[in-house]
Formats: sequence, structure tokens, C-alpha cells
Amino acid sequence: MTSDAVLIDGYVDEPACLGVPPYISPYIRTVAGVLIEAGYRVQYRTIDQIRSAPHELQSLRSVSLVVVIAGQTVPGKYLTGTPATQTELRQIGSLFEKSRLLLGGPINYGISTGGGKKAVKEPIPGYTAPLIGDPATALNHFLSGKEPHGEEDYGESCRWSILGADIVPQHPLFPYVMLELETAKGCSRALTGGCSFCTEPFHGSPRYRPVDLIEEEVAALAGNGVRHFRIGRQPDLLAYGSSGSEFPRPDPEKIRSLFAAIRQAAPDLLTLHIDNVNPGTIVRHEEAAREALTAIVELHTPGDIAAFGMETADPAVITANNLKATPDQMRDAIRIVNEIGGIRDDNGVPHLLPGLNFVCGLSGETRETYQLNQSFLEELIRSDLAVRRVNIRQLMPFEGTRAYDENTLDQHHSAFKSFKEWTRKQFDPVMLARVFPIGTILRDAVVEIPGKTSFARQMGTYPILIGLPLELEERSLTNAAVVGYGSRSLTALPCPVPVNRLPASAIKALPDIGKKTQATILAKRPFRSLQEWQKATGGTRIDHLITFF
Repeated sequence: MTSDAVLIDGYVDEPACLGVPPYISPYIRTVAGVLIEAGYRVQYRTIDQIRSAPHELQSLRSVSLVVVIAGQTVPGKYLTGTPATQTELRQIGSLFEKSRLLLGGPINYGISTGGGKKAVKEPIPGYTAPLIGDPATALNHFLSGKEPHGEEDYGESCRWSILGADIVPQHPLFPYVMLELETAKGCSRALTGGCSFCTEPFHGSPRYRPVDLIEEEVAALAGNGVRHFRIGRQPDLLAYGSSGSEFPRPDPEKIRSLFAAIRQAAPDLLTLHIDNVNPGTIVRHEEAAREALTAIVELHTPGDIAAFGMETADPAVITANNLKATPDQMRDAIRIVNEIGGIRDDNGVPHLLPGLNFVCGLSGETRETYQLNQSFLEELIRSDLAVRRVNIRQLMPFEGTRAYDENTLDQHHSAFKSFKEWTRKQFDPVMLARVFPIGTILRDAVVEIPGKTSFARQMGTYPILIGLPLELEERSLTNAAVVGYGSRSLTALPCPVPVNRLPASAIKALPDIGKKTQATILAKRPFRSLQEWQKATGGTRIDHLITFF
């Protein structure tokens, strides 16, 4: 007789792995695969489903085995899902008191209440055992009567990831889910200890997942209706398949083979994006990095981001924390990615741009650090270069990293706050206009939050938030034409723009239109031709996107 097992996705967020909606982490699929292989019928629930219908868990209390995956080692803000809190994990622990209840994922590194706070390592009551190391391997050992810990073997985990692909359609956001693909575990910079704050060196030097195993998993996912993929779970994608140094030379052919294999396994894919790229690798091996980046741009889908862990523009802090690149090297890496990835598709969207991550509270920081950070961004404004987004986070240190004991938390709060505010008010609007000019078309944006102003995002890596001043149906798709800019977001209208049918609130969003012209539009509608429209309004920058039907 088949037994039921419950798999609870409490979401994960690590430097090289994202599993917060719409993302599904590799952990979830491999753990599901172990359960399926062991003969269980898996009931998959996200923590958001539990929050919205807690009574449903009551009906599952008789299930004999429950596995919870959770934990974040980087602070973040999320739109459609929030990682499970310590309180929620305790509540789950008390609810399944008669079940074998297991807890795995980065939660075992510790729990922090957010950026600027140290993580605390303490057991959560109610759980039978923690799954130490790779959750799927540890679970497999537990079910075999062994101690629940172990490191991943890609020969085993590929089998599990293929079996676990079957649970993806159970995700409440399916088919609008992004599948994080694991290419490696470990960091090449573990040779020198890695960045002072990062948990990736806990995995040691990189162990690369062979292309053929990734291809098999992608084929299984595509067979289950998955169309959106991100190549993540690696601190530096350009190092894929390379070794031998702290900054290994990229192997462009291995990068090309990886992308080509994914394309072959999922010929109908709609999104193929990347995550982390080490700027230090780019500047130390420029020719090979250019070839690898060119292969990515040829085989990915546009609107992609190469996430750069910049952390700081202060040379003293870079040295004190064993960081990846100097400010000059960072500028060179940004320029190189712009030269290769800055080309725009037919809708005006850049193919591949850098994204910058700052971490504040590191050892050696002074008030001058924040002035140097601002000066770096001011130089980018003066240049013709573009970055897709800037994340500014406070350090969240974990036991086992140098930053746990060596940091400047709570020492420069006002400087941190001022730098962040300046970035949001002065830097972001300039860069948004540079990356997304008025009239840029963002196709197939998914409405995530409906309302008088509906908010949508495209599927992809760190997708930009799109505000549409219209009531749209949740989870509907829309093609959005950029008409303005908000705080880290875009204002857009459906494309083609139906000016005769837009409500007054949406007419206000049209570019190049003042209050008097807005009144004129409302009074003279319907317009029957572009000539009539331009005579009444003087024309706008999006006239080529307007429809009069």
C-alpha cells in the first residue's frame, strides 16, 4: 500500500540558490524524487498555501512522514512569497507531533530576523531530526536507517531530480514557475576562504554537474510542462567546468554545450536566464570571458542579468574581506558585459546586463565607504554604461564565516540609510530610463497582484516590477509598453495601447500628456486615426504603439 508523505516548501534563498516564488529550488525536486523512489505519494505544499489555508494541514496530521525545506542566508524582499519564519517552523513542529518530521536546507546554518542581524544556530523543537548537508542525500540515508546527513552525489541526485520533476505541476503558480537548475556546488574562491560573509565556501571547492545529467533533468521538467529556466546554484557561471585556481579560466565551449543541451532538451522553452557571474573572472580572463558571454547571449533569452557581487567600492573593505574585484576591475567587467550583452531585441529589451549587489556592515567600513559607493554609481550615471538593478543589503552573518565575528554592524546606520535613499531617488530613475526607454515592450508579463493598479512581472532573473493603472485578472498575461517610471519599477500600459478604451486613470499615465490634453482626450474620444490623435494631442513617444479599436 502506498503511503503519503508531505513535502513543505518553506522557500530558500542563498547566494547561489533561489527558491522563493516563482522560483522552485533544486532541493524540492531532489527531495521529492527520494520520496517517490521510496514508494511515497508526495503531497507538495508551499508555506504560502499553509498560511492561506492552515486548516488543510489539520487533515494531514496523520501522515507518517513530513519533510520541510527552508532557510535563507541572504536577506531579501519578495513579492509573491516570503520564506518560512522561525515561528511558523515551530508551529509546524508542534502540529505533526505524531509524524516523522524532518527539516533540511540552509535553515541548518542558522536563523536571522533579517539584514543587519546575526544568524542564530539553534534546534527547532518538534522535529525528529535535521537533514544535514544535502537534504535529498540526508533523507535517503534516513529512510535507509542511517544517520540523516551526507553530501550530494550527482549520479544519485540526477535520478531523484528526474523523478521529482513530477511534483512541479502541484506548485500553486504553475505554469508560471521558474526552475532553478543546479550546475555546481561549491566555490572556487574557497581556496582562499572566499568572501568573508558568504556561505557558499561551506560546500568547499566546486563539484560540477555534468551536462548530460542537466540535460536529462531539463527534459523531464519540460515533459511536465515547464517552460522557464534559470541556470543558478553556482557562484560563478563562467567558471562552469573549470578548476585549478581561485579565478579559473572560463571554458567557452563548455558554456556553449551547457546552453545548447538545455535548448535541445526543452525546445519550447520561453525563458533561459542565468544568475551569478564573478566580475573578477571576467577581468582576469577577458578573452575567454568574452567568448563565454557571447555564447550565453546567442543561446539564452533576452532580458537577462549577470549578478555581480560587488559588495563595496572601498579598496580597504575589499582587502579586509577578501572580496572579488577592485572598483576599476568592476567598471571594466560592467563595460565588457555591456559591449556583449547590451544589444537589444526587437522589443527594445537588452539581452544581458550586469546587476550589482552591495553588502553593508562588512569589516573595515567607515563613513567614507558609503561616499565611495555613491561616487562609483555617479560615475556609472556619467558613462554610457547600464546596469539592470542595484541591490543594497545589510550583512546577515552566519557562524563559520569570518564576518560573524569581524563586522561593523550598527556602526554606520545613518550612512547606510543615506546611501540607499540616494540610490533609489537619484540613481535608479536614471538607470531605469537608460535600460527601459519609453516605448519598450515587455511581452508576456504575468499579473501577480491585481487591483486598481495591477502589478506584473515577466518570467526571468530579477524581473522588473511593472505597474499598470488598470484592473487586470490575476495570473493573466499582458504585453506591456513602458510609459513611465516608479520606485524600482516601471509604469506601463497594455500594448497595443487602446487609447479609446483606457479609463481616465490610465490616460494620465500616457507620456508627454499634460492635464489639459488629458481632458481633451477624454472629451474627443473616440479617435479614428493617428492623424486625429496627433491633431488633438500633439503626439506622444508611443504613437507607434497606439490602436484606435
